[in-house]
Amino acid sequence: MKKTISLTENRIFRQLYAKGKSDAYPLFILYFKRNNRDFNTLGITVSKKTGNAVKRNRSKRVIREAYRLSENKIKCGYNFVFVARGGTAFVPMNAVKKQMETAFKKNGLEIE
Repeated sequence: MKKTISLTENRIFRQLYAKGKSDAYPLFILYFKRNNRDFNTLGITVSKKTGNAVKRNRSKRVIREAYRLSENKIKCGYNFVFVARGGTAFVPMNAVKKQMETAFKKNGLEIE
């Protein structure tokens, strides 16, 4: 099983927003960039416009779980940031997982 570390440094978030590749989907926006390491880092952000703390935390939990279930299909050595969109808290986790796998496949991040 691959190890994914939480992304906590603000400078890496800013670097991904500025220089990373991005791809937008109805439930989230994905930013990613190589980190030249043998593990991935994962950051999740949710705007206050999304709703109250319950909705924001639910969005983060759903994205984190969908990533965890898809983790073994993803190439190592990347920084990922998911920016949750408004409807993420209200959809089933399987819908987020399916969209996430589509995003990884489209961007060439999936192990073949």
